[in-house]
Amino acid sequence: MVHTVDWPAAIQPLIKKYKGNKFPLNYGNLYQLVVMVLLAAQDSDKHINEVSEELFKHFPDMTALSKVEAEDLHPFLKSVRNFANKSKWLTTMAKTVKADKHIPQAMEALVALPGIGRKSANVILRESKKPAQGVIVDLHVMRVAPRLGIATGKTPDKVEKELMQQLPQEQWDAGMCMSFLGREICRPTNPKCEICIMNKVCAYYLNLKKVS
Repeated sequence: MVHTVDWPAAIQPLIKKYKGNKFPLNYGNLYQLVVMVLLAAQDSDKHINEVSEELFKHFPDMTALSKVEAEDLHPFLKSVRNFANKSKWLTTMAKTVKADKHIPQAMEALVALPGIGRKSANVILRESKKPAQGVIVDLHVMRVAPRLGIATGKTPDKVEKELMQQLPQEQWDAGMCMSFLGREICRPTNPKCEICIMNKVCAYYLNLKKVS
């Protein structure tokens, strides 16, 4: 890990650029957000935006979802990765929560729901405008954070802990900001380093300059 960088100061341009940007799922309310975040795990946001429209026509709220079995969701979700398990998690969740007004909005209660891990819970809390209780670490952050040098962990949990240690709580939206940077600039191959607002402190870029 790079210890010479003042990360709370260095991360400010990134947060300024992306803070408040809506997560790229086309949800209309908390119920839709929870369902779509669960479905998007190991799948693409674009794909979930496409399939969820028909799903919500038939199951508009948690109450409607609580009245069916997992197999009833298969026709709507068969193109979603790991759809059988996700269908089971959704119907189990709905039978537990029962109504939209009972959807939890705290980390501990959210991760207790089937199919909701810390990353999903962090997204739900962020989009619900709740105070951050962790840092969003998705596949983009797993690439961007080590490149920057702000984290070295090999698992999302470890990277999240490192980011929480490096940054004050009011900057924990940096995770989502890194995700946006990873989608737009810090791509897996051919990252656009020359135009990246973080290139002055990025270990990956500074190392490239040394080599060249």
